[in-house]
Amino acid sequence: MSKFDENLKTYLNECKKLNIPVDEDLLSKVAKGLGPAIYNDDANKVSGSDKSELETVKKNFLINKLGLKDSPELDSAIDQVMEQMGKSNRNKYRAIVYYLLVVKFKKQNIYN
Repeated sequence: MSKFDENLKTYLNECKKLNIPVDEDLLSKVAKGLGPAIYNDDANKVSGSDKSELETVKKNFLINKLGLKDSPELDSAIDQVMEQMGKSNRNKYRAIVYYLLVVKFKKQNIYN
């Protein structure tokens, strides 16, 4: 099994544990879009309590990648995803966070 497949399996297991319905194909595409970040223990996760980290998610992913306009709605969506992943959950995998944001903003077409 490749390292990518191992990571994808970890993400799918985490989604199951958190009762997050998941489109495996879309999650795979989102994870691939993250490139080498998914292989780095630090970059592979999002710190929900680090404001600069959440700002990076907003700027680099929501605005630059998904093409959304900066607004309070983006911050609210990030907060909702952090809540959905569990505030005390230390395994807020970046691929899952980004996947949930893609679904929330209905931007699945970007990965087609």
